[in-house]
Amino acid sequence: MKQSIQFRLGQQLTMTPQLQQAIRLLQLSTLDLRQEIQEALDSNLMLENAEEVEHLNGYDHLQPMDETPETAGVAVDPEQEIRPEDMPIPNELPVDVEWTDHYDSDLSGREARAQATSEFDIFARHSKAPTLRDHLHWQLNLSRLDKGSLAIATVLVDAIDEDGYFTATPEELLVTFDDVDLTPEEIEIALHWVQSLDPPGVGARDLRECLLIQLRHLPEETRMRDLAIEVCDQHFEALAKNDREQIRHGLRLSARATDEITDLIRSLHPRPGTLIADLEPQYVIPDVIVRKRKTAWIVELNPKTAPRLRINPDYAKLIRRADRSRDNQCLKNHLQEARWFINSLASRNDAVLKVASKIVELQRDFLEYGEEAMKPMVLRDVAEALERHESTISRVTTKKYMCTPRGTFEFKYFFSSHLSTDSGGECSSTAVRACIRKLVAAENPRYPLSDNKIAMVLAEQGIQVARRTVAKYRESMGVLSSNERKRMS
Repeated sequence: MKQSIQFRLGQQLTMTPQLQQAIRLLQLSTLDLRQEIQEALDSNLMLENAEEVEHLNGYDHLQPMDETPETAGVAVDPEQEIRPEDMPIPNELPVDVEWTDHYDSDLSGREARAQATSEFDIFARHSKAPTLRDHLHWQLNLSRLDKGSLAIATVLVDAIDEDGYFTATPEELLVTFDDVDLTPEEIEIALHWVQSLDPPGVGARDLRECLLIQLRHLPEETRMRDLAIEVCDQHFEALAKNDREQIRHGLRLSARATDEITDLIRSLHPRPGTLIADLEPQYVIPDVIVRKRKTAWIVELNPKTAPRLRINPDYAKLIRRADRSRDNQCLKNHLQEARWFINSLASRNDAVLKVASKIVELQRDFLEYGEEAMKPMVLRDVAEALERHESTISRVTTKKYMCTPRGTFEFKYFFSSHLSTDSGGECSSTAVRACIRKLVAAENPRYPLSDNKIAMVLAEQGIQVARRTVAKYRESMGVLSSNERKRMS
C-alpha cells in the first residue's frame, strides 16, 4: 500500500475544561457545591467571598487598638512583651462594636463573623453527636453505685459494641481486674445492672437475651407480654425458624394468639445500640423557594445555598500585560480560572431556576390542591419545553430540592409515570398512590380493603389500574396487606 498525505475537513465535538467544570457543578448537591466552592476559595487567590468582604468593610471606621483614648495614657516599655491580659479593659464599648473587635478569642475569624450576624451557635463548635457509650456513661454518672461497683460497670460498658451487645467473656473481665479479687457472680450482678440501662436490651450477650430484656421492660399490663417471654425463653429456635405451628402446639394457643405474640416480638429492636445515633444529622437545604403572591407562583433561588463570589480587585490590578514573569503568569492563570468558576456557577443557577420554574408551571395543580392533583410528567416534557437535552434535565433534578408551601420535595418527586383513565386522559402514579393512601385511611379496620377491591374503587373513579399495580404502589408506601392490617387492628 502506497503512503500518501491527504487533507480532510470535518467537525469534532470536544469537551473543554470549562464545559467539564460546568457539567460537574450542575450535578452537585447543595452540600457538595459548598465544599467545591470552599476548595476553590482556598486554592484560587483571585476568588473571594463578597459577603465576608462587605461585612469586614463595615468595620473600617473603627479606630486601631493603640489609638483609642483608653490606651493613650498607658506607658509601655518597648523591650517588654505586651500580653493581651495586661491591656486595660474599657468601661464602655460603642453600641455598634462587638467584643471580638477589641479582644481576641478562641473563635476563628469566620466563626466570629458568623456569631456577629447571629447565625452561629457557640455550643455547636464544641458539641458532637452522642455515642452509645457516652449515653451509657452518662447514666452511670447519675447512678448511686459505690466506687467498686461503678468501676466494674464502667468496664462492662466499654465492652459493649455499637449494636448494644456485650462481647467480652467473664474470663477476659477477670484478667482485666487481675489486681482485684472478683468472682464471676459479682460480674454477673454488675452486668444485670448494666442491662437495666437505656435503651432496653443493651448489654445482652445474644439475640435471645436481648429480646427477653426488652419484653421485661414492657409494662406488665401489655397484652401477651408473659406469653411472649415464655416463647423467647423456651421456644426460641422455633421462633427463629418462624415455625408458628410448633409454638402454637407447644403452648396450646390459638392461631390468632400466636400471631399476636409473634407480632409483639417483631416490634422489638434486634440491635438496640443503633437507637442512639452517633452521626450528626444532615439537614436538607432547598435550592429554590416557591411562594404564592396573589394568584401567581414565584420561584426564587435560595440565597443561602452558595455564597456570592467575586474577583479580588487588588490582585487583579497587579496583572501587567507586558510582564511575562512567573508571578504575573500565575496571577493570569488564577484570574482565568476564577472567571470560569464564576461563570459556571451562574450557568448552574440559571439552569436550576429555569427547570424549577417549568416544574412549578406544569405542576401548578399540585401546589393548589395536593398530591391527588399531580399530573404525569417525565424528563422529556421539561426538556422539550426548555429546548434542552434530557441528560441536562436529569443532572439538574438530581439531589436538588424545592421548598413549597406543601413541604420540601426533591425535583425528582414531581416526575412520575402515567396511567390511563376512562375519559382518555392520563393520571399520575403519584396521584394514584395518594388515592390508595386515602382509601386505606378511611377503611373499616375490621374489614380492610383488599388490593382487588381498591382497584375496583379506582375503576369507579375512572382510573384504570391493575391489582398488581395496586399491590406494588401499596408496598412502596409501606402499607401492609389487608390480612395484616386486619390482624393489627
